[in-house]
Amino acid sequence: MSPTLKLILLIIAFIAVFVVAFILGILYRKKVSEREIQSAEEQATRIVNEAIKSAESKKREALLEAKEEIHKSRKEYEREEKERRSELQKQERRLLQKEESLDKKTDAVEKKSETLNKKLADLEAAREEVAVLKKSQFEMLEKISGYTVEEAKAYLIKNLESEVTHEAAMKIKEIETKYKEEADQKAREYISLAIQRCAADHVAEATVSVVPLPNDEMKGRIIGREGRNIRAIETLTGVDLIIDDTPEAITLSSFDPVRREIARLALEKLIVDGRIHPARIEEMIEKARKEVNATIKAEGERATFETGVHGLHHELVKILGRQKYRTSYGQNVLNHSIEVSHIAGLLAAELGVDVMTAKRAGLLHDIGKSIDHEVEGSHVTIGVDLARKYKESEDVIHAIHAHHGDVEAHTIIACIVQAADTISAARPGARRENIENYIKRLEKLEELTSSFNGVESSYAIQAGREIRIMVKPDQVTEDEMVLLARDIAKKIENELEYPGQIKVHLLRETKAIEYAK
Repeated sequence: MSPTLKLILLIIAFIAVFVVAFILGILYRKKVSEREIQSAEEQATRIVNEAIKSAESKKREALLEAKEEIHKSRKEYEREEKERRSELQKQERRLLQKEESLDKKTDAVEKKSETLNKKLADLEAAREEVAVLKKSQFEMLEKISGYTVEEAKAYLIKNLESEVTHEAAMKIKEIETKYKEEADQKAREYISLAIQRCAADHVAEATVSVVPLPNDEMKGRIIGREGRNIRAIETLTGVDLIIDDTPEAITLSSFDPVRREIARLALEKLIVDGRIHPARIEEMIEKARKEVNATIKAEGERATFETGVHGLHHELVKILGRQKYRTSYGQNVLNHSIEVSHIAGLLAAELGVDVMTAKRAGLLHDIGKSIDHEVEGSHVTIGVDLARKYKESEDVIHAIHAHHGDVEAHTIIACIVQAADTISAARPGARRENIENYIKRLEKLEELTSSFNGVESSYAIQAGREIRIMVKPDQVTEDEMVLLARDIAKKIENELEYPGQIKVHLLRETKAIEYAK
């Protein structure tokens, strides 16, 4: 036998042994698995049986517990039902008692009604008898007095009117004297304290500015060839340049103080630089405009810092800063607003109201004057619109609206701002008034007071702070003078505009002339 054949037989024998071993292993594992499955089924059967037994026992226990709970609930319900029945019986007894008492009261009311009806009938009869007696008495009184009823009424009313006029005049005089003394004392304390603690400087400005020149030759350079330089300045700034015979000076004229300030700064820069031509003029005006805008912002921030008013809208701060270049009767509006803010804060502190709201309203009360030459309407209306636009409080808006009496002041803050504005504007030296307006104001004051019946003549004295009125003694009695003075004062308040207050002084003179012969 060859080696190759032996090798093949050996391999075949090895394969046969491996196959037999593999088959035997499979059979062994199958038996083991069957035993494990059988034991698992037996265990599952046992667990199921135990679970069934446990469930039956728990079911029995639950049934017993439910029966006990039902029994308890039934007993509780029976007890509550018994209590309710007893309560209902008690209420029925009470209702029966009330019905009996109501029946008794109804009987009593019916008896009283019958008695009242009898009394009413007696009263009606008595009233008719009284009417007859009254008529007969009136007829007898008319015969005795010689007056009819209407004539007697007119006579009594006339006498009462004279007595009431006298009493009213005396009472008004007494009340006015009393409250004037108290109010004057308090007002003096508050106002003097506010003025003592607040002092501000004022700069008088007009609608023109003067720019000094180093020499008169500079005028020709500013005018330029064929006037091109002066036209460029006037076109870019909106300001009129007045070049006259005034030595070494040029006058700038404009209703807008901001434009006038820009032109003044630009001219000063051009004079210092020496190069004056349209391109350089445009450059210098732009620089001056930036400087003025920066100054406006800085002045607005200074005003808020100085008064302690914070949280203003940044646009409102810029508009406030424009007041530096705005004047009213020669009084700088920004300084006036700062002063009003301080005085309003001091008055508010004395009166015990919100100091910061008063200062804020005082600072913003003339905010409309910053742009009243650009926007139509009074500065009060413009100020109210600006405050509402930038979300100011209703108290501040109302104070702005009422500070010149455009609407009736209905908050203490508005009254304080009115008073502070008057104090700042009307104190001596704060403002100036031209002679024409001054004369017109005095003439209008005299004309208004002379329009009242019984006024013989009137004279404005003390620079318009007092009006002296002579009345006709045959038309105005002493008692009527008090009422007439009040009426004149009210009409002056309603129809005239004036700084401070006006004293209404009435004089009644009785003369008797006779000749000895």
